[in-house]
Amino acid sequence: MLNTTAGEALPHRPVLYHEIIHALQPRRGGLYVDGTVGAGGHAFGILEASTPDGRLLGLDVDPQALALSRQRLLPFGPRAVLLHASYATLQDQLEKLEWHGVDGVLLDLGVSSMQFDTPERGFSFQSDAPLDMRFDPENPIRAADLVNNLTEQELSDLLFRYGEEPRARRIAQAIVQARPLYTTRQLADTVLRAAASERRKGKHSYKTLHPATRTFQALRITVNHELEAVEAVLPQAVAGLVSGGRLAIVSFHSLEDRPVKQFFRRESRDCLCPPRQPVCTCGHKAILKEITRRPVQPQPDEIEQNPRSRSAKLRVAEKL
Repeated sequence: MLNTTAGEALPHRPVLYHEIIHALQPRRGGLYVDGTVGAGGHAFGILEASTPDGRLLGLDVDPQALALSRQRLLPFGPRAVLLHASYATLQDQLEKLEWHGVDGVLLDLGVSSMQFDTPERGFSFQSDAPLDMRFDPENPIRAADLVNNLTEQELSDLLFRYGEEPRARRIAQAIVQARPLYTTRQLADTVLRAAASERRKGKHSYKTLHPATRTFQALRITVNHELEAVEAVLPQAVAGLVSGGRLAIVSFHSLEDRPVKQFFRRESRDCLCPPRQPVCTCGHKAILKEITRRPVQPQPDEIEQNPRSRSAKLRVAEKL
């Protein structure tokens, strides 16, 4: 559930709002980073909690999101620094600002509700729209480019890897046969036909999950290089934190959550040698302490108000 002050005039409801503010423990004079600032909901809470002189760097590759966050964070004046940049470039952005150590970093991964709810962005199959799916309009690759230009094998691999789609081969074959595809509805209908064919054979019952969900996820992740960005930012975020600073990351599916979990577990151990090895030879030293051994998930009242929050998982670690 959202803080009422922070929630006024926001076009979407920031997920796990109270839990994130509690985890980051913003304080006066602190420096913070919201690497996926979006419409500014979490950033508002961080700046409000770090009154009167805490500062925040907000990054986003989506210009529409930045326009909303600039409006939302206007009351904080120069305390909010907003840049059109990927969190994968975090180290460079901190160096440009001469911020040599920050007290907290937040990453709310994946696509936002406002992106889903803007049909022309092409993230959803609920409306017919161009197959785009780009967070950043300067990105030269659209989902349509992948759908229409990749080989059947490349499409199958993409769907299996980034969508965890068990019918990847059949769907890739159907896409190639139906090309060219330029709209979300054309693609969704193609996937539906492939799914119907599989169901007739008694394979892969999907119950409540729309058959095109995993296909759209896989294309979106690929277009925006989402997993590569997560892998790139994790060491940068830790390096940018002061001792005692916290890194909070919200993920929405296993492909996002897995690398975060593995990184936190690895960097909170003093030795990475095989368990049966009698003497440590790796020399690895822990740089993190896991604050949330198990991920924090939304409470039932938040899920009721914001059903899209149901799959959110928050992991928090503190720099030693």
